[in-house]
Amino acid sequence: MVEVLMSQLSPAAAQWVRDAECAWNMRDCDAIVLSNTIDCHWRNRVYFLWGREQIRTYVERQVRREIDQRVIFELWTEGEHRLSYRFAAEFRNDSGSWFRAYGNEALAFDEAGLVKRRFTAGNEHAIQEHERALRWAAGPRPRDHPPLSELGF
Repeated sequence: MVEVLMSQLSPAAAQWVRDAECAWNMRDCDAIVLSNTIDCHWRNRVYFLWGREQIRTYVERQVRREIDQRVIFELWTEGEHRLSYRFAAEFRNDSGSWFRAYGNEALAFDEAGLVKRRFTAGNEHAIQEHERALRWAAGPRPRDHPPLSELGF
């Protein structure tokens, strides 16, 4: 069933999601920030951000806080100038404790293809290091690494 639904999604949307995942895995703050409009609105749990400068501050803090982060995005659905994807991430904090975060993000784009609204719903919980499932060298997720659906997430 998942394969049938995934086959109905556009290759362009799937590539956008993969590129966004790569930016987070590469910890490329510029790529993440510049994919948004100058006046973009983000909501992520208790954080309400307006504009690239607030987004940059948030992203840089996340990159520092979430050490050795690995993330997988999986396109969920798309529509005219909108898409959503689900994600799972694993990271450790500066005390060495590991966490897994799950969630989804809904995006709205402007005519130029930049994100103008990003709404994130997610949660995280502590895991043991041996429970990690997102294991690859720092950088983009390898093409042969299983997606979320195959991992059972």
